[in-house]
Amino acid sequence: MAKAEEYSKKDRELFEETVVSNEEISPGVFLLSVNRRWDFQPGQVVKLAVDRVQPPRIYSICSGNNEQELRVLFNIKEDGYLTPKLAALVPGDRVLLSEPYGGFIGNSKPACWIATGTGIAPFYAMFQSGLFANKRLIHGASYQNQFYFEDELDRALGTNYQRCCSREQSCDLFPGRVTDYLNSLDELPADVPYYLCGKAIMVVDVRDLLIAKGVPYENIIAEIYF
Repeated sequence: MAKAEEYSKKDRELFEETVVSNEEISPGVFLLSVNRRWDFQPGQVVKLAVDRVQPPRIYSICSGNNEQELRVLFNIKEDGYLTPKLAALVPGDRVLLSEPYGGFIGNSKPACWIATGTGIAPFYAMFQSGLFANKRLIHGASYQNQFYFEDELDRALGTNYQRCCSREQSCDLFPGRVTDYLNSLDELPADVPYYLCGKAIMVVDVRDLLIAKGVPYENIIAEIYF
């Protein structure tokens, strides 16, 4: 937990916003929307809280930078303080939100996006902001219902959209983890940036694998989800 004086400073940076919608898009996974008051760059994050009792948590923005609403994607952690309360919100309820910030920012240049689970959020924000040309997306999940936004991504990206599923099989899924898929490739382009977003163990394992395959360290940009 943050120190009291540190949290007091952060607390003053939070603004009350009204919930527009709170949709359960997959079992235990929600897309929370509020009206957007700030400009932001695709890939940035916000701090989010339901009260001023506990410190806020950080979430990637999961909407385009030209949309009227700002959305975040989250999954319920049953033993957590924040996410069960977030899941119970209905339109008209209030949340506390910071201004967008962060350096995990997309652009129009060719790149490879690598995500697991709800780590798809910043890439969906980039996608919704029109930054998907010349991009390859590799998305890993345990089960088929965890490939959030897959229909839109598949239509737009086609063969540049690769899903990797570790616990279920289907003819159009790679059977295994993201690391298994990357290991199956003979070579990887070394001259494009690789954006990684997901849990720490995935980010570390993929980063090490990319480096072993000749991708320069400076071409790897990571955002870790806790």
